[in-house]
Amino acid sequence: MKIVEEFIHYTKPPSGWKIPVIIISGVLTGLILFVMYVGNATSYLSDKPEACINCHVMNTQYASWRISSHARVTTCNDCHVPNDSYIRKMFFKASDGLRHSTMFTLRLEPQVIRIKEAGIDVVQENCKRCHMNLIGHTNLYKEESDEEKKCWSCHEETPHGTTSSLSSFPNANIPNPFPKIPDWIKKK
Repeated sequence: MKIVEEFIHYTKPPSGWKIPVIIISGVLTGLILFVMYVGNATSYLSDKPEACINCHVMNTQYASWRISSHARVTTCNDCHVPNDSYIRKMFFKASDGLRHSTMFTLRLEPQVIRIKEAGIDVVQENCKRCHMNLIGHTNLYKEESDEEKKCWSCHEETPHGTTSSLSSFPNANIPNPFPKIPDWIKKK
C-alpha cells in the first residue's frame, strides 16, 4: 500500500499545473473536433459514394463511376472495401482512410491515382463475389503460370474508363454533399 501511495505522490503534477493543463486539454480537444468537422470524418463511416469526394482528388473517379453501369447497383465500398466481414471492412476503411488523409493533407497525392496492392486484391475479390455466376465459363488463370488474371485485364474500362487523372473530367458536375459553411452564415 505504501508503494502505491508513493507512486501517486511522485506522479501527481504540482497544483499550479491544474489550470494550464485543463486549458491546453480543452484547446487540443477543440482543435481535434474542428479538424474532424472540417474533414467530414463521420461521413467515412457510411457507404455513400459522396464521402469519397470529400477530397477533390477523387472527383475524376467519382465522375467516371457515376456515368458507368455500376453506378446503378454499387457504391465505392462495394468494390474497394472488403465485404466478407464487418471487422475486416472497418479495419480496411480505417487504414486506407488514414493513408488517404495523410497523403492529401501533406499534398502527396499524385496526378494519376493508382490503386495499391491491398486495394487490387480487394477489388478482384469483390469482382468475383458479385459476378461469380458470370465467370464460371472463363479461365481466370494465365496459361504460363498459376497466377490469377485480374478482371480488369479484359474489362479495363469498367467502371472508371482508361483516362484517369485530375484533368480527365474537367467539366464534371460534382455535387458538394457535405458543405462546410453553415446555413446561418450563408443567410447573412
